[in-house]
Amino acid sequence: MPIINRIAEFHADMTAWRRDLHAHPETAFEEHRTSELVANHLTDFGIEVDRGLAGTGVVGTLRNGDGPTIALRADMDALDILEANDFAHKSQNAGKMHACGHDGHTTMLLGAARYLAETKRFRGTVHFVFQPAEENEGGARVMVEQGIFDRFPVDAIYGLHNWPGMDVGRMGVVPGPMMAAYDVFEITVTGRSAHGAMPHQSVDPVVTGAQIVGALQTIASRTTDPQQSAVVSVTRFHAGDTWNVIPDQAVLAGTTRSFRPEVQDHIEASITRIAESVAAANRATVEVRYERRYPPTINHAAETRLAAAAAAAVVGTDNVVENATPSMGAEDFAFFLREKPGCYVWLGNGPGDGGCLLHNSKYDFNDEILTIGASYWATLAEQVLG
Repeated sequence: MPIINRIAEFHADMTAWRRDLHAHPETAFEEHRTSELVANHLTDFGIEVDRGLAGTGVVGTLRNGDGPTIALRADMDALDILEANDFAHKSQNAGKMHACGHDGHTTMLLGAARYLAETKRFRGTVHFVFQPAEENEGGARVMVEQGIFDRFPVDAIYGLHNWPGMDVGRMGVVPGPMMAAYDVFEITVTGRSAHGAMPHQSVDPVVTGAQIVGALQTIASRTTDPQQSAVVSVTRFHAGDTWNVIPDQAVLAGTTRSFRPEVQDHIEASITRIAESVAAANRATVEVRYERRYPPTINHAAETRLAAAAAAAVVGTDNVVENATPSMGAEDFAFFLREKPGCYVWLGNGPGDGGCLLHNSKYDFNDEILTIGASYWATLAEQVLG
């Protein structure tokens, strides 16, 4: 595997950076220590630094003559998860954890920045975008709204995510949809409370809510074209406070996923239709809130070819999965791809043994792949800006 030799030489430095970030996780828009560390490293590398986009965002700019301009993006935020690991670099911030590998993403981009600043084997400009709040809060959307592409015009933007379950030394990409749209919903069912021993005096929101949960499963299984992808998951059901009281209300909430706008529209309308109809049949009422969080992550064809070529140069053609199966997970890099051409790829993190899965309390980024990711970023910049 042709890892760039110079990047391999500072693998120990990158490992130390990554483990320091893992030990000090910060969640959405609170990445103050992280952004300070990133800005200090970029400054040490001789890279121009701008701060403040989306609050804690950092953009490093490296120029080397006339030529195209690209952006390389890493996310910095952690999750509200209590870490279950017991190694030396475990989280020191109780209830917060780098359970998705953003510590590794940040480190790999810093490694590439260091190498590119030393060598400058490209013509043009590279913007290193360190984004806050990828998890749930849409930091990419905020950066777009605050004018990142007005302040830092680019011809294309590229993203990367580690992928547990994919072998180390393999990368995956596909043109078109790569990650799904991410929406959330909340259904408040209102009935009439009564004694648990006298259910006939109630309008039971628990029974109504349970029927709604079951009926929502027909959206994907019976009303969506089976050749299209749709997920409707109820992930929360809260009702009542004690054993012998039928409550006044039940609250259901969950997430939906899809790749196409027409499927997204169908899911939203169906949730409201089903909830209202089931509630009416049970003499209850409902209030439905549906929120569209992230659009689908859709790779552009030309940039996908460039990304695949850079990946092949690092891990070998046979180790690049160019028809990767899209994931129903979501990624706010989608907001950047709605504005500019670009591509989002996956980098194998290993088998995911021992709970080393995304958003799992036993997850840890695989330091073995730091040099692979940094070499990919550097190779991409050198090839695109060649």
